[in-house]
Amino acid sequence: MDQPSGRSFMQVLCEKYSPENFPYRRGPGMGVHVPATPQGSPMKDRLNLPSVLVLNSCGITCAGDENEIAAFCAHVSELDLSDNKLEDWHEVSKIVSNVPHLEFLNLSSNPLSLSVLERRCAGSFAGVRKLVLNNSKASWETVHTILQELPDLEELFLCLNDYETVSCSPVCCQSLKLLHITDNNLQDWTEIRKLGIMFPSLDTLILANNNLTTIGESEDSLARLFPNLRSINLHKSGLHCWEDIDKLNSFPKLEEVKLLGIPLLQSYTTEERRKLLIARLPSIVKLNGSIVGDGEREDSERFFIRYYMEFPEEEVPFRYHELVTKYGKLEPLAVVDLRPQSSVKVEVHFQGKVEEMSIRLDQTVAELKKHLKTVVQLSTSNMLLFYLDQEAPFGPEEMKYSSRALHSYGIRDGDKIYVEPRMK
Repeated sequence: MDQPSGRSFMQVLCEKYSPENFPYRRGPGMGVHVPATPQGSPMKDRLNLPSVLVLNSCGITCAGDENEIAAFCAHVSELDLSDNKLEDWHEVSKIVSNVPHLEFLNLSSNPLSLSVLERRCAGSFAGVRKLVLNNSKASWETVHTILQELPDLEELFLCLNDYETVSCSPVCCQSLKLLHITDNNLQDWTEIRKLGIMFPSLDTLILANNNLTTIGESEDSLARLFPNLRSINLHKSGLHCWEDIDKLNSFPKLEEVKLLGIPLLQSYTTEERRKLLIARLPSIVKLNGSIVGDGEREDSERFFIRYYMEFPEEEVPFRYHELVTKYGKLEPLAVVDLRPQSSVKVEVHFQGKVEEMSIRLDQTVAELKKHLKTVVQLSTSNMLLFYLDQEAPFGPEEMKYSSRALHSYGIRDGDKIYVEPRMK
């Protein structure tokens, strides 16, 4: 049978890892020596092949000589074939079947939706533990075939595949721990629940950039659907009700949540978002990638009580009553204005007279003299000012520097300023 037109896997491999282009052993791997064949094979005598092969964006359309692949790739454990032109699963199978220790395979952005994956081809993937099919537009039928033939599959990436629905597999995949299915069009919870049915051992579910609008499931059912779920990513989903956040507590092992960019939180400040989420999710230890310590949890739960204490009873969440039982009813925090004081009231003393005045602290000594000129009937050049701090032990301090700002003296309400004429 004629080989498909285009560059072969083996051709690209020889070019990239030839002694001329890849002269030194790099990272985990080995040099592989293959004796020249009588037929004059185009193989190089020696390739410096690491165990991790990165052959992305190389225009690969077919496998090439399978004997050569087997000879060179017996030790390879990871293979990146993303963004090539592989459109026939048979060609992918020829490659993979000759890489016996392969555990990681990236087939992202290959037009593999153009062919049907048969079970005998999928069988060649049996040892793969991590499979990436992002932007491959792989059908659910293809995914089901893979799941039936990969008994040890632990991580599956199905991003950017335009999924609007999920088709249930006829068999459960007990081995899968991580499912990365971001940037699709999954909006209805009835589709997400199918993932729980298919992958009962799921530890991590990454659903970011799907416009999921609500978690339409009872609490008991959620616990049965995802009994082992430890981490969920709902970044940029369409969740808009606190009830949906509360339902996350139904997952019995959940301890890590990511919830940035959802409509529910848009009207809250950054501080309010984090504290209200932490208070509602008592079992999580990491929120949006940051560890939740014991101190932050207590602060958040106390904040939650104070936040809702003035709400009408019908609007207060059940979590509020749980936290009141834990901490008791708290007093509102005192409002402390930490802004610097802009003006003070002082006593101005001149020739036995006292006048209470309000003065701005952002002005200079020279500006204060101008302000006092009409009060004491002295010219600014003939005016001496002395400041008396009511708690100062050393008596009045002369305000001799015209350009010095008043706030630098630490003037407070009730302090005194003495005005005296300059002696000629």
